[in-house]
Amino acid sequence: MAPRDAQDLMAYPFFSLAKSRRTVPIRFEAGAISLTVEGVPEHGIATIWDADVLIWAASQIVQARDDGIAPSRLMVATPYEILRFAKRSTGQTDYLMLKAALDRLQSTTVATSIRQPDRLSGGKRLHRFSWINEWKEHVRSDGRSDGIELILADWFFSGVMDNALVLTLDPAYFRLSGGIERWLYRLVRKHGGKQHEGWKFDLRHLHLKSASLQRYSDFALHLRRLVRRQSLPGYWLAIDRVGGADWLRFRSWPRGMADSDLSTVDAEQSVENL
Repeated sequence: MAPRDAQDLMAYPFFSLAKSRRTVPIRFEAGAISLTVEGVPEHGIATIWDADVLIWAASQIVQARDDGIAPSRLMVATPYEILRFAKRSTGQTDYLMLKAALDRLQSTTVATSIRQPDRLSGGKRLHRFSWINEWKEHVRSDGRSDGIELILADWFFSGVMDNALVLTLDPAYFRLSGGIERWLYRLVRKHGGKQHEGWKFDLRHLHLKSASLQRYSDFALHLRRLVRRQSLPGYWLAIDRVGGADWLRFRSWPRGMADSDLSTVDAEQSVENL
């Protein structure tokens, strides 16, 4: 089953990029787009590693629909299935980390105007939700988990059900260990598609788009290191200096991957002419 992700989650800063607990809210504004993400002190904001659960859920939904099975917001699985899908180990620590991820996904609240029609009287409509409405765990007599049930947010489910809003990920994504590295791959995958000319992003704009708590100078240094390593599967990165500003340039570089595995339509128009 190919990993699939929702484009909205790839394009905007819905998740913390730090492995340490983040309680500082994420606030992002761009034109008509408004986004606020908040977490509780006990768990913090859901992280980009927690989003692996949503990638698993999106992949299941799309696969079920393609197989002629009616998808549902209610999903049932064993922790083993989710962990193996995300290329993780299945030891006791991994099970506990998965449960912590589910708690963060449930306790994180999102308010966004994305995919919300404007009000007739003017102004925005905001949809408020948590990634997971509720979840249950079935525990055997020996204390091991025998399965979990979870109910996805309607906002997320409806976005995945729209085939135009879903993209396939390279399975190597799960091997990316850094938060900024994972965020950048998803952003590049969303905007880069299969366009030969690729895309460019101003580094300062990327810093705002990531909602990272790093200083801009540290963030830019991190990106330069990623460019030197060329670790994003399927893409080639470069830093350009244009008009006194630094730009991250990227283009598709399949490196042995079949085009059919990279999937779906170009999401945006090229900004090369800018």
